[in-house]
Amino acid sequence: MKKTNDVVILCGGKGTRLSEETVAKPKPMVEIGGKPILWHIMKHYASFGYHRFILVLGYRGEYIKNYFYNYRMLSSDFTLVMHPEKAPQIHGVSDESHWEITFVDTGVDTLKGGRIKRIEKYVKSDVFHLTYGDGLSNVNVEQIEQFHNKHGKVGTVTGVHPPSRFGEMLLDNDTVLQFEEKPQLRSGIINGGFFVFDRRLFNYVTPDEKCDFEFGALQRLASEGELKVYKYEGFWQCMDTARDRDYLNKLWGSGNPPWAMPENSGR
Repeated sequence: MKKTNDVVILCGGKGTRLSEETVAKPKPMVEIGGKPILWHIMKHYASFGYHRFILVLGYRGEYIKNYFYNYRMLSSDFTLVMHPEKAPQIHGVSDESHWEITFVDTGVDTLKGGRIKRIEKYVKSDVFHLTYGDGLSNVNVEQIEQFHNKHGKVGTVTGVHPPSRFGEMLLDNDTVLQFEEKPQLRSGIINGGFFVFDRRLFNYVTPDEKCDFEFGALQRLASEGELKVYKYEGFWQCMDTARDRDYLNKLWGSGNPPWAMPENSGR
């Protein structure tokens, strides 16, 4: 069922730890399985019925605009009549044809809090989702919203177990039974980046480019008891480095990427 809640995706960072790719493109446009990681995030939300996206742009934001502006033509067969008054005829309808995307330039150097405040006028729903443009999970975002609506606080953050930086060996005495790459750690919970807020969040941020989010609004919400955590034990992986990118590509190449719903694989 189509939802009316907005999904805000922060896409403005420079991604310096992926500089071999981000020198030419913003981090959310780094590809996993031939599609930008941003596309994978949007497909995940769309699989739960969320189709209205607000992309918060900064560094090389024009790259993201151009990708989606030309998406219909590049992902479809079409017939072109070479007359200036004849529009191209697109054959077939893509799975993304129902998406509504608002692109908002929020400044190259603006911190996340300032970016969030600058998109306030574009957010139509009283309750909205917010996430980063560089993390994948199979978390049920509809259940996060349901959890949020029950507690009545300003915000909900998804708490996840971070993956280990190192592989883990499963042993039987001195025999190695299995080697697992990047297992999820069972101790410690971190900010997994899948949030739900109501509009009161905008009272905690300013349009100033130095207004931060994690070390500003989130800290204040926590100190006032206005931030709840939705604990999630399943798959979660951010893309901070080339090693993370390569790991996600390996998972996609396996044919069963853990973040992709069956109707959402893009294959």
